Amino acid sequence: MFRALRPVLARPSATARTCVLLVLLAATGIAILELVREQTGTPGFFVGLGLAVLPVAPLMAAFRWLGRAAPAPWPQLLFCFGWGACTAALIAILANNFATEWIAAATADPSGADHLGSVAVAPVVEESAKAAALVLVFAFRRRHFTGPADGFVVAGFTATGFAFTENILYLGNAFVQDLAAGTGVLDSVTAATFFVRIVLSPFAHPLFTVLTGLGFGAAAVSAHRARRVFLPLLGLALAMGMHALWNGSAQFGDNGFYIVYACVMVPVFGTLVWLAVRIRRRRLRAVAGELALYAAAGWLAPAEVPALASMPARSLARALARRSGGRAAGRAVARYEADAAALALLRNRARRGGPLREADFTRRERELLHRMWRRRATAGPALARAAVMEELLPPWFDPLGPATGAEVPAPRSEDRPADPGEKRRGDPGELRRGGRRAEPSLRR
Repeated sequence: MFRALRPVLARPSATARTCVLLVLLAATGIAILELVREQTGTPGFFVGLGLAVLPVAPLMAAFRWLGRAAPAPWPQLLFCFGWGACTAALIAILANNFATEWIAAATADPSGADHLGSVAVAPVVEESAKAAALVLVFAFRRRHFTGPADGFVVAGFTATGFAFTENILYLGNAFVQDLAAGTGVLDSVTAATFFVRIVLSPFAHPLFTVLTGLGFGAAAVSAHRARRVFLPLLGLALAMGMHALWNGSAQFGDNGFYIVYACVMVPVFGTLVWLAVRIRRRRLRAVAGELALYAAAGWLAPAEVPALASMPARSLARALARRSGGRAAGRAVARYEADAAALALLRNRARRGGPLREADFTRRERELLHRMWRRRATAGPALARAAVMEELLPPWFDPLGPATGAEVPAPRSEDRPADPGEKRRGDPGELRRGGRRAEPSLRR
């Protein structure tokens, strides 16, 4: 499906697509802010905004922690958050209101229309609107969508933005209701709404949409076309089902909410946390295994590999670089670490038969190796020192051991990037044997 759409979707330039998305986010952002303010009033809007912002930073930090093994660009993550908070929220409010009013007019039962809209319409509309952000990233930023971890993070940021706007609306309306009734703080609807939405279940929307993200992440590493279509749809269906169950929990009696929360939401949340930790560890192991091949070929120092597979060592290396060379050196090490992780996951995905053609692999590999080679003089010593300080090197480690990598082309003097004004003599990743270029093998 995506392959058939790609020739059509890829026609606009990257700058044009960026401008269109920024204009769309700005327009929907202004519209949703004004719509929420009209429904809650100005005092309710600001009270809801102040309370709804509280869980945003912890949720974003949690999802960012998961993705730090191969971090996605911040602009992409902020786009996902903005899509959820602005575009998806606007679509959901307008579509839900229209559907509820239509059902009420058709059935002459406003109460039943509200219930049906909450259980049957809202989950479909809201999860589809949030999933649109994943489709855009999957289609236009495929190189940053390398597995379940990326689906986890993209979905989490999108759903966090959506929940932020929705919480403003619910908390603002509750405050207006309390203001009109003159209710005390402890007995107020605002306090009850805050407890349910911010304290008990700030993870609700992220939990639903993460199921869709996992479907897209699994599709990104699948070699079968049918699975690349089926898995995202399966994830979206599961997200809608969980969302419908959560919205309909009040129909199970007075304690229905707590039963669904304790028996469904908490176990699923715990399972996803366990899965996130497992995905992160597997990703770091993949980074270590794939970078060992490049270290054996001479692209990295052997001591860099364990440092690049350890998040504390990466952080320490950046701190050491900043201490000795300032912020520019710290940024160089951060970019080197991100490129190294992207290179490892690129090779791991291609070796496992993911939907990435060898020509794309070779071009992207050369690009990443070239960028790493330019920063190696700054990043290499900092990472090696961090590996020593973190005691990541085994006692038998020999820093002068021979390089024996045969599957990755070794760098040569002509692979060094040219200085400004100097004629370029070669590309990283290119090795000539007998006048022919040897491409890297994907076999291990």
